[in-house]
Amino acid sequence: MGMDRLIRRVLALLHRSSHGPISFVRHFSYKDIKKGTDGFQRIMYSNSHGTAYKAKLQDGGVALVKEVGAFDQEKDVFYREVQLLSRLHHRHLLPLRGFCTGHKTKRLLVFDNIENGSLKEHLSDPLKTPLNWRTRLQIAIGVASALEYLLLFADPPMYHVSISSSNIMLDDQFTAKVADVGLFTSVGNHITVPHASCSEECMVQEHGNIILQLGVLILELITGQCSEKGGADLIQWIQESRFASSMHKMIDPDLGNNYDSRELKNLLSVAKLCIKSGDKPKFSIPQIIHYLQKKVDIPCD
Repeated sequence: MGMDRLIRRVLALLHRSSHGPISFVRHFSYKDIKKGTDGFQRIMYSNSHGTAYKAKLQDGGVALVKEVGAFDQEKDVFYREVQLLSRLHHRHLLPLRGFCTGHKTKRLLVFDNIENGSLKEHLSDPLKTPLNWRTRLQIAIGVASALEYLLLFADPPMYHVSISSSNIMLDDQFTAKVADVGLFTSVGNHITVPHASCSEECMVQEHGNIILQLGVLILELITGQCSEKGGADLIQWIQESRFASSMHKMIDPDLGNNYDSRELKNLLSVAKLCIKSGDKPKFSIPQIIHYLQKKVDIPCD
């Protein structure tokens, strides 16, 4: 089957799917994506899930292009992921806009516009607009809300989620958009589907890891520090016996005194609970959302 015919077939399948609403997904040419990313030099972030790039598209939009690791599987495996990702609809998820399959085994996913870049940029770049306290609270609750959707309401559940300030994107209203979500993970030249191949214990561990990442993200929002190495430095700080006495010294200087002390303590309590969860979470994402919603007086979407 020729490439053009195969692509047309995939697009038709996406539209005809009976498993729920599908957004239109576009096939981008490899040439346009390479040009838009300056030859894949405009790196937004890179982790075990792959590398993501900032791309200026021909229509003037700015998109996030995520590379799905090179593998030798049939293209149908990649197209299945495109189909499943296109079904995800949530205010705090970055929508899939299209895909690209133009160079050897390279597979690329193209996500929606990212007008204000990443959360990391706003926490670490002095030239960026500082985020106020209310915006930071809304980001924490928005990300938690997206995780609840992915783990409990997506079909199948999405367990391969990476949460950090580098892959949380902000739109023109500073609404948080989780960008690093996927069904498959590359292991050498093999693709595994976690919900099919993982035991229940494995899923509990994945869930615990996601909750841990949420806790670290909350600490990043409070301190303005973009944590490295899985948040080990921030985790160590919040677990110290003298944590309470050093709490106010760790607040992001960009906030000044413009925050609610009661909300700060409650948010730190949530972060501590998330980090204590470890491999065996004692709290579910809905419980965390309920606690946040109750304690910081910001409604969930």
